[in-house]
Amino acid sequence: MTNLRDDFFKHQAQTTPHALAIEIEKAEGSYVYGTNGKVYLDFIAGVSANTLGHHHPKVSQAIKNQVDCYTHVMVYGEFIQKPQVDLCKYLTSQLPNNLDTVYLVNSGTEATEGALKLAKRVTGRPNVVAAKNAYHGNTQGAMSVCGSELQNTAFRPLIPGTTFITFNSVEELEKITTDTAAVILETIQGGAGFIVSQNNYLAKVKQRCDEVGALLILDEIQSGIGRTGKFFGFEHYNCVPDILITGKGLGGGMPIGAFISSSAYMQKLENHPKLGHITTFGGHPVIAAAALATLQEVVESNLMQEALRKEALFKKYLQHTAIKEIRGKGLMLALIMESETLATEIVLSCMDKGLLLFFLLYEKKAVRISPPLTISDEEIKQGCAIIMEVIEGY
Repeated sequence: MTNLRDDFFKHQAQTTPHALAIEIEKAEGSYVYGTNGKVYLDFIAGVSANTLGHHHPKVSQAIKNQVDCYTHVMVYGEFIQKPQVDLCKYLTSQLPNNLDTVYLVNSGTEATEGALKLAKRVTGRPNVVAAKNAYHGNTQGAMSVCGSELQNTAFRPLIPGTTFITFNSVEELEKITTDTAAVILETIQGGAGFIVSQNNYLAKVKQRCDEVGALLILDEIQSGIGRTGKFFGFEHYNCVPDILITGKGLGGGMPIGAFISSSAYMQKLENHPKLGHITTFGGHPVIAAAALATLQEVVESNLMQEALRKEALFKKYLQHTAIKEIRGKGLMLALIMESETLATEIVLSCMDKGLLLFFLLYEKKAVRISPPLTISDEEIKQGCAIIMEVIEGY
């Protein structure tokens, strides 16, 4: 008779040869509980998705209330469903005036696809400019604007027409031309190592886009929903995008994505052709209810402001010569270690000691720290002590 672990590896498709393979019994607040009785302090938060931690009472209650009312009734955009409308209205109420219309989808990568299609539809242009070592998702369209040949080469041909530039390099902005439909950038580069904008870079990109008539798409799938100390990361950088992408933390642990733009632009997807973008389950009412509860708690509490104070705590407790740099902003942080081997040792040994950390896609010397926004000061101190213990013992 097989056990759950055996069935996991036999019947569920794997993403890497080295799954962490913790068997989960339950999760609550900042903690994940294994079936072996072990308790893990969670500094991953579902890779920035569990904004309010696990099983937050307001999110759980919103889900239960909506399940009791109705679940899926019709493909997106045909029936008026209050959870969808309320979510879109609340989300846009927190955004600049040009970002007043939301298209809800199922994931961040789908939001990327929709944003790219919208930019081409609005401008009538064929080409896109993206950043080297970007990550915008894993469908073929999204991969086409991810500048990592290591990830892409096995799946070529991808969608043509993408030019890659170096994030934070002003000199390369001349590659944005009158043939460019859009520039797509992560506000903070995630997989590349939580690299933040320097020297007013994003504002300079927007200026160049305006000069040539291109649109700026900012990907805030990881950096949005309060994680950086602002509702969206672009608020730190004097730059408002033409199209905004969000996902992950928007759902409070439920699967969701969205691309947001002006109503004038979004109308381009309504006709010529009709159904210019379509999804069956996008805006699922149960998930929309969870997302609205998440947004309301983030906006109406002090969690955003606290993210920056908690960032300072991490930097206070994590000081060691083996930590070469702490990148990121708010509760989107990456420890850049002196070696890839040490980064791997920290993730695996901390897991053994009851602390969940994770890797970044491209920067192999990085250790991801992206806890729930609800993480307490004492939990931060406790987790950092485990990290320091592992580093000292290495």
